[in-house]
Amino acid sequence: MKTIIIAEAGVNHNGDINLARKMVTEAYEAGADIVKFQTFKADNLVTKTALKANYQLSKTSKNETHYEMLKRLELTESMHDELLKICKDLKIEFCSAPFDIESVEYLIGIGVKRIKIPSGEITNLPYLNRIGSSGMPIILSTGMSTMEEIGDAIKVLEDAGSPRDLITVLHCNSEYPIPINEVNLSAMKSIHDEFGVKIGFSDHTEGIEVSIAAVALGANIIEKH
Repeated sequence: MKTIIIAEAGVNHNGDINLARKMVTEAYEAGADIVKFQTFKADNLVTKTALKANYQLSKTSKNETHYEMLKRLELTESMHDELLKICKDLKIEFCSAPFDIESVEYLIGIGVKRIKIPSGEITNLPYLNRIGSSGMPIILSTGMSTMEEIGDAIKVLEDAGSPRDLITVLHCNSEYPIPINEVNLSAMKSIHDEFGVKIGFSDHTEGIEVSIAAVALGANIIEKH
């Protein structure tokens, strides 16, 4: 089976549709199968007084609140439409990670082929339940998760209607970049052995060597950040 390569665009378009379009083109030219963005409503995620994390403060304006930053990074419906069109024209799959149930509904409505669950939502049980009821292929990231939390998430998805063979679990390290000596690729195999799911790797390393090793160890999906 061919390993699926996902080019992670995330919110690195900075709210600029021209940059987002360029990222799609670059992902296509690099040979990726999928380009993945993020879909969310700032109003559903943070209060207007929420503070930025230290790493966000180091890269963005200190005069901008966390809420204002997220509003700036939202993909509007028209931006989604434009990115879907360019992906269709280039024959690269559009994918996006929803961060709230409203965004899950929206992505299902516009016809995405699969749903990507970001690491931070792995314990969001109502959200997982809605995704599990969709009957769509699911990619589940596991950064900062325990094996018990991974098992609980899989159970919620299955109980909601998703058969296990539609679920791919990505081993993920929630550090950017992650030093190679902290990757622990054996965790990917442990996830497979424990839960009998398809596995993959969300690669936050600099370079491609660890992704190659993950494929050699059986990764069905590589998501490259």
